[in-house]
Amino acid sequence: MPPDAAPTAIPSAATRRRGWRLMRDGLRHERLPLLAGVLSGIVWTAAKVSVPLLASFAIDRGIVHRSNHALVTFTVAIVVVGLVQGVCSGSRRYLATGVAARIETSLRGRLFRHLQRLDFSFHDRWQTGQLMSRANSDLQQIQFLLVYIPLAVANALTIVAVSGVLLSTNWRLALIALAPLPFVSVAATRFSTRVHPELLTLQQELAALSTVVEETVSGVRVVKGFGAEPRQAARLAEEAGDVFDASLRAAGVRASYLPLLDFLPALGLVAVLWYGGHQVLDGSLTIGQLVAFNAYVLMLVWPLRLGGVLVAQAQRAVAAAGRVAEILDTAAQIRDPEHPRPLPPGGGEVSFEGVSFGYDVAGDARVLDRLDLHVPAGAAVALVGATGSGKSTVARLLARFYDVTAGTIRIDGVDIRELSLADLRRAVGLVFEDTFLFSDSVRANIAFASPEVDDDVVRRAARLAGADTFIDELPAGLDTVIGQHGFSLSGGQRQRIAIARTILANPRVLVLDDATSAVDPTKEHEIRDALDEVMAGRTTIIIAHRPATIALADRVLLLDGGRIVAEGTHDELLAREPRYRELLARAAAADDALVDVS
Repeated sequence: MPPDAAPTAIPSAATRRRGWRLMRDGLRHERLPLLAGVLSGIVWTAAKVSVPLLASFAIDRGIVHRSNHALVTFTVAIVVVGLVQGVCSGSRRYLATGVAARIETSLRGRLFRHLQRLDFSFHDRWQTGQLMSRANSDLQQIQFLLVYIPLAVANALTIVAVSGVLLSTNWRLALIALAPLPFVSVAATRFSTRVHPELLTLQQELAALSTVVEETVSGVRVVKGFGAEPRQAARLAEEAGDVFDASLRAAGVRASYLPLLDFLPALGLVAVLWYGGHQVLDGSLTIGQLVAFNAYVLMLVWPLRLGGVLVAQAQRAVAAAGRVAEILDTAAQIRDPEHPRPLPPGGGEVSFEGVSFGYDVAGDARVLDRLDLHVPAGAAVALVGATGSGKSTVARLLARFYDVTAGTIRIDGVDIRELSLADLRRAVGLVFEDTFLFSDSVRANIAFASPEVDDDVVRRAARLAGADTFIDELPAGLDTVIGQHGFSLSGGQRQRIAIARTILANPRVLVLDDATSAVDPTKEHEIRDALDEVMAGRTTIIIAHRPATIALADRVLLLDGGRIVAEGTHDELLAREPRYRELLARAAAADDALVDVS
């Protein structure tokens, strides 16, 4: 599993390049709204910078010289400029937010689609939490930076314009006024740099706290079954304590720097009042100019503070974008061929020809070793073997969740690697041991592969799976919303809905991967009867260990060491194969224990 980079670690040069490239490509498609946002920011800056000048004119020409006309004129001008400033501020924010939100939405869609394209071997290596972090918090970090771009341009222009106005008005007073402000930017940068790792640590602790809550709630049956409530409460208390400690550390950084950021601009104001006041008294500076100086000093504080925030946010966003790009740049190992062949008409003949496969990267530990397997169209075979013998691997390779290391798999004479993945997955239907149902209606779960079908098709699939009776007894029938993972239903009910879902897809080849193993043996006959009808005339591969389910097959294949070591009917293997008898004896013992517990 690839280790996730530590949040406080400095991203590598390659990561930074990938991050900048990803954001640059996103901005390229938003050139016009981004330009409009920047132009709005420029007009906003011009309006904002002009207000103190207009105010100084109103004071010097209107109040000091007692000119009512001048006072009214400049007051109206300030109101008009204020309206322009307000409109441009709103436009800038709206356009910037739109650009950032569209890029974030586009990246989230790209990432989601790419994660679905990536093969099982990728998902085997990566934790779900790592992928969720990239799809959520990392994309938000990118959005936070992008939304600041027009504002950053406007603030940079504000600093230049205000500094120019101050220096042209009174360069000596300007130097005194501006002297403390660079320290504001330095302090803001250091504050952002120091508080960032503390906030990331706090986010990690909050994520760990959420994990405890999520696991406890979703696994409440296990928690209660083992009387582990005190243990989970202790885990929660420990994580809550870590959140408390991280919060205090972040608060300590704020308490150390924020007072300084408030104090430094006050020094500039004091200097302006002291030196500027003396210039007013000796007549070299007007009262209006002194007021404007104070307003301009205050106007520079926020852009300088924001500069430090932007530097730190840019570092975070580049690192986050690099992590997102790392996923997007990962090529899927299982892909459609350049020129896919159509699947010819046929009944679903399946052939494994000298197939070898191992899950490890080097391919040394083989699960299948030159496996030869032939299932005639419409036939049903059962694969039986000990744990790790390769039974489920056969199912995963047939659906091309993984590619074989050596050999060929064919369906109706065509190498599955020559088929498009969509055609192959439509041709092969799987019912897994671990049934997964979505938090949606029964209808939506059954019609998952073809959501546009009408209720008659859904009901037929439910009837063939033996699920129609209990579905009709649900509060809202097909419209009943299933709880998380379908835990509101029994194991047999979940399994029958999963079978109905596969039936509706109408595959050529049906693979039942221990589809009845999680069902109470006393209820297995209900599902078995449904399967008997579904399998009629359909190529079926049954992965099972219970004799009753194995009996659904025409032929039984015994796997050991990645190869077929025995073949025959259930009775034939029972008579001549000790390994087969031993496997069935273990399965019977496990079922007896399950019945006793239930």
